Amino acid sequence: MSQLSLRDSQLEMARFLRNPESEPPPEGIEPRRLQIYQDLIYNNIEGFISGGFPVLRSLYADEAWHELVRNFIDGHRCHTPYFLEISQEFLNFLMEDYELRDCDPPFLVELAHYEWVELALDVSPEEIDSDTLEADADPLKSVPVLSPLAWVLSYHYRVHQIGAAYQPSEPGDLTFLAVYRNRSDSVKFMELNAATARLLELVRENSSSTGTELLSILAGELSMPVENVVGFGGDLLKQFLELSIISGCKKR
Repeated sequence: MSQLSLRDSQLEMARFLRNPESEPPPEGIEPRRLQIYQDLIYNNIEGFISGGFPVLRSLYADEAWHELVRNFIDGHRCHTPYFLEISQEFLNFLMEDYELRDCDPPFLVELAHYEWVELALDVSPEEIDSDTLEADADPLKSVPVLSPLAWVLSYHYRVHQIGAAYQPSEPGDLTFLAVYRNRSDSVKFMELNAATARLLELVRENSSSTGTELLSILAGELSMPVENVVGFGGDLLKQFLELSIISGCKKR
């Protein structure tokens, strides 16, 4: 068999496995063997997606869910061979290639993103720097450093509350969340308001200012007295440090 014909055979098999209901089966392979391939491919991919998006899966009837997975398998071209990255490819499909059906919730993409973030942080190779940062320093007098395992996010739906009992039909005010992996390697979240989310963004962008100086910047943006913002902001920075959202502090 030539290189070209081998490639053609592989593409023929791939087309069939992506969409066995519409594509003709390859010739010369008995149906029983083809069914084994179909089941292996579909069950593996569906299993990774269900495991990566458990809340989303729980909101669908079986038929609608399997149609969604089939649409992903047939309509999306993955750019990675790694099973662990199937969840990211599924999210990319929902964000870039997918048109909502009548049975899909309006918060589909945002909920999928939130669940993917939890998985991405859980398997991230990043680690909190414990060698050069002080975990017990005063963040007001030193330079606070945001953990590489802390993501500040905003959503139009309250994705962290969505489940069988709560499925909003309309977006609301922006919801701000810090999703992070702590020093015990547990993925957690903390609901924020706009001001605390902005404070964490200032910490992320910062390399040399103390916590007090960052809070002074925030006070200016909020048009509030500096002493008021430093008062509650100092407690927030200490809480972020205890939770591992801020991984530590460094001297200036």
